[in-house]
Amino acid sequence: MAQKMIVFIIATGILAYYIYTPIPEEVDQKLKITMLNSLIRTWDHVGQLLEWLGWRHVMHSLRILTDMQNIPALSDENITVTDTIFSGVPVRLYVPTQQTNELKRGIIYIHGGGWCLGSPAMKSYDTVSRNTAKALNAVIVSTSYRLAPEFHFPTQFDDVYTVIKYFLQDHILAEYSVDPERTGISGDSAGGNLAAAVTQQIVEDAEVKNKPKIQALIYPALQPIDFDTPSYQQNKNMPLLTKSLTVRFWSEYFANDPSLYHAMASNTHMALEFNYLFTFVNWSMYLPENVKQSYTYSEPMFGKAELLQKYPGLMDSRAAPLLVKDSKLKLLPKTYVMTCEYDVLRDDGIMYVMRLRNAGVSVTHYHVKDGLHGALSLNSWPFDLENTKIVEAHYINWLDKNL
Repeated sequence: MAQKMIVFIIATGILAYYIYTPIPEEVDQKLKITMLNSLIRTWDHVGQLLEWLGWRHVMHSLRILTDMQNIPALSDENITVTDTIFSGVPVRLYVPTQQTNELKRGIIYIHGGGWCLGSPAMKSYDTVSRNTAKALNAVIVSTSYRLAPEFHFPTQFDDVYTVIKYFLQDHILAEYSVDPERTGISGDSAGGNLAAAVTQQIVEDAEVKNKPKIQALIYPALQPIDFDTPSYQQNKNMPLLTKSLTVRFWSEYFANDPSLYHAMASNTHMALEFNYLFTFVNWSMYLPENVKQSYTYSEPMFGKAELLQKYPGLMDSRAAPLLVKDSKLKLLPKTYVMTCEYDVLRDDGIMYVMRLRNAGVSVTHYHVKDGLHGALSLNSWPFDLENTKIVEAHYINWLDKNL
């Protein structure tokens, strides 16, 4: 009997460890968030164990969780939905059935998932794209891209760039009755990173005549230089996206190299020779006082240059959009940036807002004061949140007014 009691106490303690996560008072529907976070943590830990045993990469385990959410392309009376190929890259296309005399707006949407997970077929992304297409009577191109660890930077960037260049051609826009002067690029998380990066490149691409009118960046990841910003410190153990998982996503984007991950996790992956890059992400310069709170900026710690020589993508603006000069930022279109208070990526977005404004770009910054990472896509039962409806409405309303 005593042995059973001990086993019960141990099992209860382990269960409590996985279920309990401190959630800020401001965040609503804590039970749903707790259960979702417990599922993610458990799956992640099992995946890490399987990786340690040499059985499978942790991202392959996590991918099972996201792939389970995939749904087929289903049309309805308002939207025709099809899976097709744009210049060799799979996309999911949403075309409104409503006929009007005016040309439609067009949006390329890029899903998140740390460059390792996800697809346009996930129910959460399908819902966002479907709702956007219906509300705006717009054509939505929800693009996929090849994922890490099978493929690394710049493959993801190249796939998305290929889709955008294809879609922005005159004859393709005409085929879908899209107004060449009313197109936009949008994405969330890692997709927000790709959206920012491709927009920076596309505005200077002489081969692309039709430029995007807007970009919308949803809690984007914008720099792998400093993992010690106030939001990384404040939210390192926050539900849904921890600092350790974020760093793992970043490291996998560049390589399947444990030494890179460990250097990034300790924030010693940059070398003294490239100290100048910190001027682009110096949060003591770009964050408002209320965001800095009581955190104090400390000089970066430097490691060996070999990692950067081996993985130069760390310093490439196609991977780190915050690293571009102001002269390039000035060329960007009207921008929407969503950030969430309880998100490790919060300060990346806020720094980009400040730098864009300093460069003269028109920016709308929507800060979700009670939001966690993934606020836009938590729309599917049983983890659907009421706050997601508010967040989605704000995003779509901005698109409606500015595109």
